[in-house]
Amino acid sequence: MHLAPLAMPGRRSPVFARHGAVATSQPLAAQAGLDVLKAGGNAVDAAIATAAALTVVEPCSNGLGSDAFALVWDGGRLHGLNGSGRAPGGASSQRLRALGHETVPAHGWEAVTVPGAVRAWADLHERFGRLPFADVIEPAIALADEGFALSPVVALGWARGARRVAESAPDPATAGFLPHFAPEGQVRVGMRWRSDDTARTLRAIAATNGRDFYEGDLAERIAAFAARTGGLLGEDDLAAHTSQWVEPISARFRDHEIWEIPPNGQGIAALIALRILDGWSPDLVAPFGAAGGPVAVDAPPNPDAWHRAIEAMKLALTDTHALVADPDLVDVPVEALLSDEHAARRRAAIGATAGIAAPVDPRASDTVLLATADGDGQMVSFIQSNFHGFGSHVVVPGTGISLQNRGLGFSLVPGHPNELAPGKRPFHTIIPGFLTRGGVPVGPFGVMGGHMQAQGHVQVALAAVELGDDPQTALGRPRWHWDAATGAVDVEASAGPEIVRALEDRGHTVRLAPESTVFGRGQAIWRLDDDTLVAGSDPRADGYPVGF
Repeated sequence: MHLAPLAMPGRRSPVFARHGAVATSQPLAAQAGLDVLKAGGNAVDAAIATAAALTVVEPCSNGLGSDAFALVWDGGRLHGLNGSGRAPGGASSQRLRALGHETVPAHGWEAVTVPGAVRAWADLHERFGRLPFADVIEPAIALADEGFALSPVVALGWARGARRVAESAPDPATAGFLPHFAPEGQVRVGMRWRSDDTARTLRAIAATNGRDFYEGDLAERIAAFAARTGGLLGEDDLAAHTSQWVEPISARFRDHEIWEIPPNGQGIAALIALRILDGWSPDLVAPFGAAGGPVAVDAPPNPDAWHRAIEAMKLALTDTHALVADPDLVDVPVEALLSDEHAARRRAAIGATAGIAAPVDPRASDTVLLATADGDGQMVSFIQSNFHGFGSHVVVPGTGISLQNRGLGFSLVPGHPNELAPGKRPFHTIIPGFLTRGGVPVGPFGVMGGHMQAQGHVQVALAAVELGDDPQTALGRPRWHWDAATGAVDVEASAGPEIVRALEDRGHTVRLAPESTVFGRGQAIWRLDDDTLVAGSDPRADGYPVGF
């Protein structure tokens, strides 16, 4: 890839590196990955080290009880890993409906599925890792042991989660949350936090390559706590869990290919939207200025291009929510959704004014994304998540394990493809992305944030391909977000009032929103034609890209 990086006075610049790079949302986690690269590890080792460190320094977004997905370029081809867990054997939609629920409860045991992140780390390492697994986990252990000071954006999410738990009804399953995450009774920027429980658990994971979490003492403690406090997650559920190696799916956009993990995730929504947009000429979809870049970082949005992209995304998300579920149990028509015929049919439905799409619940997401690359050609896009609002709020006593609430991704509607059932994987919002050009790797990227993720993938891809943006510039440009629950379009305040008026003229209901509210937080690393690495980290988060 060729870039003409833009001068950005007062803004972040990308990081250029020759031997390795890491980009994620928290500086200490990025440094953990970089230290592993400098110690002789490869991009997968660095990704695992960064992911493990993130469970310590950004627990409001992910934890040891998270799920995870990864895309790995091994130097010759792309591999996908689905590290999402399944519903417990005793779970069912009929049971929750009988209890009076219309949706899966957000907090407590009902939303907990088998956590897949730890096994995903182990499976990635077994196939691609270079350093000993224990060495890769060691930086996270040190952070838990010695403690760290909370960074600003993390502190905001952490405090919000603690306040939500403090104001919620008492539940023995969540009683350990505040003593673990807010032992001083408050959370503030710069507060030092450490955890002996988390350090011990990480040591057990490191010593057993993750097996203890699923088959040993940790598994017994998780299951025993569930049994005592009303949960369905049992030792059999944990022992049966496996990651799944999958073939990534892709869509052509201009002379590039955008790659995603196949369903049960929402990555296909980004591909459907890009297939729709690929049918228009570059001047009609370039999001800022004109296609063919570089385009000044402060160039105003192109109203017609934003309108087309928003409409394409609305249709893509509507398709995705209607049809995507666990492909092991449901026939998901991936090939048909990405076909030329479907793209043309959806493109023809887009007019000069806003159309109507069936509303779906755009549940918020608390997620971390990271990108790594080494000097030997290996590159990783990795994402792991609690999901909504600090996860389920269930913390297993004495372990530091906070459990996700990915069960929120299930439907309780009878007959829906994504209806909750025993052993079924829920619809997932978290999606790692990867960009190639004619089969040659450009690099890993992604944008966190629930149903913003597919929308963010489209916007970053448009900036990279149509405008030639470097990663930092692509991540820093103003964004939009379609709110599927209300049909409104959120526009980042930095985009300016003119684009608001222009979209309203085209029939959209528009809300001007402050930066960082709903627009996600992304990471990206591109490899240039001379093998130089260029890394960017979203200015909406605490992170900075690092490299050497």
